[in-house]
Amino acid sequence: MPRPSPRALCRLTALLLLLWPAGRPQAQGRPTGRSTHATPIRFSLNAYSFNDLLMARNTRDSLPVYTIANLLDWCAAQDLEAVDITGYYFPGYPAVPADELIRSVREKAASLGLAISGTGIRNNFASPDPAVRRADVELAKRWVDVAAKLGAPVLRLFTGAVPKGYEDRWQEVADWMVPCFRECAEYAATKGVRIGIQNHADMLSTADQCLRLLQAIGHPAVGLIVDTGSFTTPDPYDDIARTAPLAINWQVKVHLHGRPPRKTDYGRVMQILRTAGYKGFLPVETLATKGVPYDPFELVPAMLRQMGEERRRTFR
Repeated sequence: MPRPSPRALCRLTALLLLLWPAGRPQAQGRPTGRSTHATPIRFSLNAYSFNDLLMARNTRDSLPVYTIANLLDWCAAQDLEAVDITGYYFPGYPAVPADELIRSVREKAASLGLAISGTGIRNNFASPDPAVRRADVELAKRWVDVAAKLGAPVLRLFTGAVPKGYEDRWQEVADWMVPCFRECAEYAATKGVRIGIQNHADMLSTADQCLRLLQAIGHPAVGLIVDTGSFTTPDPYDDIARTAPLAINWQVKVHLHGRPPRKTDYGRVMQILRTAGYKGFLPVETLATKGVPYDPFELVPAMLRQMGEERRRTFR
């Protein structure tokens, strides 16, 4: 039997929500496996794995088909200890959510035994337009406040894509970005939040670029979010290993960058984590592949099982 399309899955989920508010069985206490390991690596879920569902709206009343609360319930039933909730899953984004909503999300996560390992926004500090950069700095500051209220230790930011006409002028564009990140970091430091810059196959597509940018920023409240699927080099594992010591958070993806997709070797990633001495949350993210049916309710648990095996093997 073929898997349902994302649209069909959304419709099915909407029906489930009418029958049961959580959309999935709620966890009974802490799920099995959360406290059975003694390693420095704790699994988290990046909410983008459920992007289609979280962004879908019921055609009848425009209400969300699947909410943050639904996702928290589901995460609590899995071998997960945290969730990374990207900002645009809050109603009204890019406007910041009301304090009451932030508090309800934080309290619900805590009641389920889930930490909030991070949040993030869309921004473009690589724009040639200073007004665009200025606006996104202010946006980032507002979401630093949200991260602090959520109890998220990291706000995830991007650099932005290489602007047209600047393909051979990387350093010039990087010079625009540095003061933007510094200003965000200065503000974040006053709120107990760190700025995580994610390599996203944009201005940051190699380890060399990541290292150069972070060295130029030179602020203790700034670190790297190592995206295993966004290094565009022939040997991404070398880039992952070189940037791992700068990681304050991660996004481990099922595939490496490129076509055809290459499956990520989770064992190699775990060895890199161990060598780098990384301790903390390890968010995972599944993504749709063109032409392949996508169901995060199946793919995320499968990924977690495989990564859990490699974690036990590496840190035993």
